[in-house]
Parts: sequence; C-alpha cells; structure tokens
Amino acid sequence: MPTLICDCNRTMPLDPKALGSALNEDLKLHSVLCRREAGDFQQAMRGSGEVVVACTQERRLFTEIAEHTEGAVAPVRFVNIRETGGWSRDAASAVPKLAALLAAAKLPEPEPVPTVTYKSDGRLLVIGPLDEAEGYAAMLADALDVTIFACGGAGAQERRWPVLAGRIGRLSGRLGAFELAWTRTNPIDLDLCTRCNACVAACPENAIGLDYQIDLAACREHRDCVKACQVAGAIDFTREPHEDVEKFDVVLDLRERPAFARHAKPQGYFHLRADAAASAGSGWALPTLLEVRGLAGEFEKPRFFAYRQKLCAHARNETVGCNACVDICSAEAIASDKERNQVRVDPYLCVGCGACSAVCPTGAMTFAYPAVHEQGLKVRTLLHTYLKAGGRGCALLLHDSQRGQSLVEELGRAARVGAAHGVPAHVIPMALWHAASTGIDLWLAAVAHGASQVIVLATGEEAPQYRQALLAQMAVAQDIVEGLGFDAVRLKLIECGNAQDLDQELRLVPRREGKTPPPATFAVVNDKRATLGLAIDHLVRHAPLEPGAIALRPGAPFGTVEVDKDKCTLCMACVSACPASALQDNPLAPELGFVERNCVQCGLCEKTCPEDAIRLVPRLALTPEARRPRILNRTAPFDCIRCGKPFGTLKGVEAMLGKLAGHAMFQGAALERLKMCGDCRVIDIHSSGGEAKITGL
Repeated sequence: MPTLICDCNRTMPLDPKALGSALNEDLKLHSVLCRREAGDFQQAMRGSGEVVVACTQERRLFTEIAEHTEGAVAPVRFVNIRETGGWSRDAASAVPKLAALLAAAKLPEPEPVPTVTYKSDGRLLVIGPLDEAEGYAAMLADALDVTIFACGGAGAQERRWPVLAGRIGRLSGRLGAFELAWTRTNPIDLDLCTRCNACVAACPENAIGLDYQIDLAACREHRDCVKACQVAGAIDFTREPHEDVEKFDVVLDLRERPAFARHAKPQGYFHLRADAAASAGSGWALPTLLEVRGLAGEFEKPRFFAYRQKLCAHARNETVGCNACVDICSAEAIASDKERNQVRVDPYLCVGCGACSAVCPTGAMTFAYPAVHEQGLKVRTLLHTYLKAGGRGCALLLHDSQRGQSLVEELGRAARVGAAHGVPAHVIPMALWHAASTGIDLWLAAVAHGASQVIVLATGEEAPQYRQALLAQMAVAQDIVEGLGFDAVRLKLIECGNAQDLDQELRLVPRREGKTPPPATFAVVNDKRATLGLAIDHLVRHAPLEPGAIALRPGAPFGTVEVDKDKCTLCMACVSACPASALQDNPLAPELGFVERNCVQCGLCEKTCPEDAIRLVPRLALTPEARRPRILNRTAPFDCIRCGKPFGTLKGVEAMLGKLAGHAMFQGAALERLKMCGDCRVIDIHSSGGEAKITGL
C-alpha cells in the first residue's frame, strides 16, 4: 500500500526517511502533490493496491484526478497529518506521531454490519403558532406533504395546508413512524370553517383570533358567533371533546418546549423555537430546513449495537440488578424487560453514541460499528508505531468524528498562523464515532499497549449523563493503575467548546515519562471481560507494586461479596440469580462458592437474598486465588427424620421451622413432616390414620 506524503508547500518539517523507516516503506517527499506533482498520484493510482494520501484538504480534487486518470483502479484513503501535528509549534519532533497516523490509515475498513431502514413518504407535521408554521410550510411544501398543528398565532386568509388544532395528548415515534394523538377541544371545527371571518367580527369580547379558535376564558357565551356561522355550521359549543390520531413521517416543532425532553431526539424530529429563529436572523434555521426537505424516501444507518442476553446482568426472576445501559441512554432507546431477564433496544431510536456499551459491566452490550476489536487494533497500531519511531510519553486523545474532529482541525489552522500552539507532538488524536463509545476496557488496553495518558475530549454536545459516566469509569481505571504503581499513567476528561480552550488544555498535558509498562502484544477482542483480563494481567506482570487487592469505588465492575454466615441459610437463591457464574453451589454438599474474577458487581445477588445476608465489596483482587472458587459459607446437611436421606441444609430447615411453628396449619404431625424429604412426606400423609382423605368425604 503506497503512501504519498506532502509538506503542503513546505509548511511542514517532514522527514521522509524517518517516516519511511517507521512504516517499512521508501517515501518520497512532495510539496505540491495536488498540483504540479499530481503525476505521482496518478502513477500510484494505476497500481493494484490501496493508496494512502496524507492530505484531506484536497480530497475532492484528488478524487476528480483519479476519475480522469486512465487505468486508475486503486482505492485511495486520505489521512490528515497537517492539522493533527504537522502545523504545531513542535512539529519538528512530531515524526513518531505522524508515522502512527499514517500506519493507522493503512488498516482495513470496519466490517459491514446490519442496517436499519427508515421509510418516509414525506408527511410533515409543523407544530407552532399558525403564522410561523405557515411561513415554514411555504418553504417546505414543494418537497413535503405539509400539515399544520396550530398553537395560537394569526394565519393567512388563504387555506394552503390542512390545519389541526386542539390539545396535544401524545407525540411519539421516529422518522417514518410518528404518531400524534390530540383532542379537539374547541367549538370551531377547522374542517368546516371557511375563514369568512364572520365570527371574528361578531364576537363582542374579541375572543376569536385569526387562528380561528375561541379563547374560552374570554368568551362570555353571547353565542353571536354561532348565529354568524349558521350556514357553514362550523361552531358548536355542545360538541363533545374527541380524540384523533394521525401518523406523520417528519415533525418540525416550533414551540418553546420540545415534545421530547430527552437529550437525543428521535430521527426525523426537529425543534426550532420560533422566537429564537426570528431573533437569530433569517439564515439561522436554514441548515435544519435543508435537512427536513431531504427526508422523503428510504434511509439506512448502521445497527450500532450488538446485544447478548445470556451475558446481561439486568434482571433475574423479575428482580432488577444492573440498570446502567437503561439509565445512560440519552435517546431512551433502551427499556427494561425484566419479565424476560433482558433489556430491549429500539434500533430506530438508537443514535449510535455507544455509551451503553461503555458502562456495561459484562460486555452484553457492545458497540458494533466500528467493532471493539477494530478500535483496539487501531489503538495498538497507533501506539506501537509511535514507540517504534522513537516516541516517548504518548498521550492518546480520543474525540468524536464531528465536533471533536472540527476542533482539532481548527486548532491546527490556528497554530499555522501563530495563534495557537497546536496539537503537541506526543498527543495522538484518534477519532471515534462518539466520545462516549469507549470505556475502561479500551482505556486500560491502551495503557497496556504503551499510552502514558488517555484523554477523552468532550465538546459540550454530549448528554450530561455521559460526562458523569466517563468520569466514574476514569476514576476506576485511575485507581487500578495507581494501585499497581504506575505513577506516570493518567486518564483524563477534558471539556472544550472551542479551539482556544482545546489548545490551553493540551498545553497542560505533559510528556509523562515515569513508570509505564512495556507495550503489550495481545489483541483487543469483542469480549469486554476478556479484554479487561488481558490488559490487567499485562499491567500486573510489569507493575512496580504487588498488592493483593486494590480497593475500588462503588460502581466498579470488579469486586467480591461478603456473606453474613449467621443470616445465610444456603438457599442458593443468589446462585440462580448470578448472571456471571461468580456464585456457585456444590451439588455434593451444602456449600456456597465464589469466583471473584467473574463478579461484575451487578447487585442481583444482594437484591435476591431473602435473608439480606449479602453485601457487595468493590475491589480488584490480583492473586491467583481470584480465579479459583472459594467457599463463602457452608453448613451441615439436614437428614430426613424418617429415611435419613439429606434433603436440605440444617440452617434452612431450622429457619423454616422457626417461621412456621406458630402457624395453625403446621402443628403436631404437620410440623414434623417439615423435617422429612418429599417422598417421606407423601408416605406419612397416606399412612397416617388421623388425616382426612378425599375418599372419605
């Protein structure tokens, strides 16, 4: 895969020999590859392998050149090494980072995943003041089938679109499948109204506006409007409220408060406050309107998530344990289905942020596009190439591919004109679909592969709960690396709304060169717990400290359980509830076993225990014993008083006898039968002469 590098008219101090050494490739330095030296690009395009072009600014031009080049069959990839480091003030020492970015550009594209299809017939609902709604409708009606739901305002005389009015009860759905339920509460039927304005002129209280709805609070029941509308018959004060339901494909909401309070609105729903649009100028709403105009037809998006119910710790026996994904989803696309011991994800509402996979302690919910193993391969490639090229103290900067990417590029341009320092030479930017799509597994894997720091960039566009989740997970990861003695490793969340803030934050990121582990060789896999195990094992092998266990804060995905032996009856309800097989029973003896490395601290055992005998203790055990079963509690078996066969635990039977001894149904022989196995109870009932039998009734 040939690589074409260009110093952009000699504005970047590129070293082709050093870069080529890191990439195992002979590189030729260009200065105007997009112009005078375009022949080298054309020659590379005539080859059979993919071509990497270290320029994103002239992507369109290079694409056009390739289309007009005879024999050009090679696919081309573009990578930005200019704004990401070549234009920074310390660009002369950025060779390791630039080599890493070029190496990552050679990786395969993400594997395709199933898609979600939206079908829209272009039925648009505009909700808001009638005059504002009609103004937006006029701009959209040539592309979409418009219906207006009036909320006050004064409409035009000409009826150009269907107009609804009343009290909205519910607006739900998504692109191609919105459902509006409303109640007609006004005496004026807009379907019958001719907009003759006779009622407006006749009303002595001016209670009827040009939205042709009556302000019932101002109305004094003169009924002059009814007399004025006798022919059309549109006004009827005796009409009972009637609920209607209609379906739409797209919704444009001009009200002050949106219909959906959640952070990530459904696809196809747009909220534009009419007063804000008016004060911001005529072009303020243009991007939204252009997007709305294009929403007729069929659209596809990736199915961003993969869910494995058997790993899920959400619920057992209708008892809810882990609720992390449900709580964090900003689109409200995830709902509890505790009757089936699972969660349900609506792929049409999912916006692909990946936060659910980041907080999932078991790996039941994973980010599918790109997959975790693909992200892990990119991290490993970036870090290993950086170290191979002589880099030290690497900081991996994770940012989203939209606003975060824009900030990085703006910072690079500002650095070129001397207005900023730029992205430091030891900071490697890595674009993600969303900043919240990675978690503790990928971060610790990055540390194991050679990162001294892992930094996540938040731009302020993320949901508030994402920030809290990122900080909580980073605190757990930081506790682990500090507990192992890696004093140079830092995990950090930075929040920047503009390039100047980002520049200031990155200048505070030092090149940390203290104790770090040697780079690992393992590959990140799609199994979250497996990746965590590989990363932690590598860190432990090379740790300066050898603690038996590291205390963690609540919410950590590792820990043990403490069992109150005085309360525990060994009923084994906790074993049946445990989704991770951390709690285990012994089929040969009444013993409760526990494998600490399996525990995800979901809390199902604690909530299931009828005796309230279990307490969660978050920690990371590092001894070999954490992988092996250990006994939390044991007791003697209880033997049947009739045949001597063990059928329960001594403490369990004693607890049962204590609770039922005062019950009228369990007195005398009936109480003694509780000490028998199931077979002997049946035999004793049928052989006892004092028991009532159905045949004797």
